[in-house]
Amino acid sequence: MKHVITALKAFIVGGTMLVPGVSGGSMAMILGVYDDLISSVSSFFKNKKRNALFLGLFVVFALLGIVLCASPLESLTDKFPKMILFFFIGAIAGGAPMMVRKAKIQKLDWRVLVYPLIGCLGVFLISLIPEGLFNTTGTGFFHSLMLLVAGLIVAIALILPGISTSHMLLTLGLYESILKTIKSHDIGAILSLWPLILGLLIGIAACTRLLENLLNDHPTITYLIVFGFLIGSVVDVFPGLPIGWEIPICLVLFAAGFAAIFFMTKLEEKKELADATSPKDAA
Repeated sequence: MKHVITALKAFIVGGTMLVPGVSGGSMAMILGVYDDLISSVSSFFKNKKRNALFLGLFVVFALLGIVLCASPLESLTDKFPKMILFFFIGAIAGGAPMMVRKAKIQKLDWRVLVYPLIGCLGVFLISLIPEGLFNTTGTGFFHSLMLLVAGLIVAIALILPGISTSHMLLTLGLYESILKTIKSHDIGAILSLWPLILGLLIGIAACTRLLENLLNDHPTITYLIVFGFLIGSVVDVFPGLPIGWEIPICLVLFAAGFAAIFFMTKLEEKKELADATSPKDAA
């Protein structure tokens, strides 16, 4: 059952990564799988068998989510942008209580306001980068090198919650071509993206240890800044106020997204408490 839940979460994370403005890291965070991902990558060799099984399962089902959901999500977002984005905004809001709990806030002080503002500012500055800034079209060594560099940059967006991977791909001029390649289901075309994938792997390996140390050693500061990333991502994807018949549908979808993630994180919290107390009970 644990593996089934991990596979389901991976599928959801992968399926939402290509929605412009929605962060895969945010979805991993609010689904309660983010810390496990960071720990499994940064401490891979401490328990190679367990970490390889977890990461392998997650990657396979995340890729499956990307391949199977890319086309229908794109169609739904094009036809019903407000409704779909209100569902995702509700999901992000549903994960907010979990973020506050992980921040281990002891009292209300200046940090509770300042650090989230820093996170919001970071997302805002990234949103100002013009789309298609890098020209990564073509073939040959230079094209492969640009894809490798793009992978390194996208790895940062992939790891940090609140920073949209799809927006970063748009900025690099890669979003349309990658989406077209994935939707084609052409294995040869997908494998041609190997420099991008290699860059992603290198970037993830380089950044996760630092992030894990920050989460463990400075949880309040780190989680408050990440919380700011999430708030900034909501502002970034907000599609405007619904009108007419859209209002009740958007409200229902917002509530559905909120409830789904809120109760899922509550189950995760109960599981964490059970895991934390079980050794003492056994003793």
